[in-house]
Amino acid sequence: MSKKTKPYEVKFEIAGPAAMFTRPDTGATPISYPAPTYSAAKGMFESIARVKSAYIKPTKVEICAPIHYHRYTNNYHGPLRKSGTDNFQLFATILTNVCYRIYGIVEELDLPNNNDVITTNHLHLLQDKFIKRLRNGKWYHVPCLGWKEFTPTYVGLFREETKVEESIEQIIPSMLFSVFSGPNKYDPSYKQDVWIKKGVLEYVE
Repeated sequence: MSKKTKPYEVKFEIAGPAAMFTRPDTGATPISYPAPTYSAAKGMFESIARVKSAYIKPTKVEICAPIHYHRYTNNYHGPLRKSGTDNFQLFATILTNVCYRIYGIVEELDLPNNNDVITTNHLHLLQDKFIKRLRNGKWYHVPCLGWKEFTPTYVGLFREETKVEESIEQIIPSMLFSVFSGPNKYDPSYKQDVWIKKGVLEYVE
């Protein structure tokens, strides 16, 4: 019987004054989920490190600050605005003073051709690249907490003083899981009855 390969694990901590992980069912006055969606967490990983042959799959998020909502007003001038009209104000309910610990594992993206000579463990390569870039404070673009304007005040290794808010217990009836099923293929998927248990949300496929 073959020994099971140990997964290539990665993790990071992110915190900031504001975050918005939009619930699609809230329409023109969007409200945030209490924690990042799977696709939002995946985007954070990719903003720090990436390779062509592997990707980081989010596995869970720990909520490390109390959940606080706040009314937010934004001057919208995007594509949903009617032609010839002025910008309008968008009212949203966002999260404030957030802190998360996000975990993931490195997985295969594209299997190499059979004729290729494999000289690099690309799973370990991405893991090592992620850890080094995180430690050195480098990324491809600044990670965001949902909306692009919500940039973090901290992105890095776990801080000793950060603790999980174990008092948080919540069931989300329906939560957006992923927006795309493939490159440029818009196909949103949802998970039902997602349970935040003792401050921890598991991304289960």
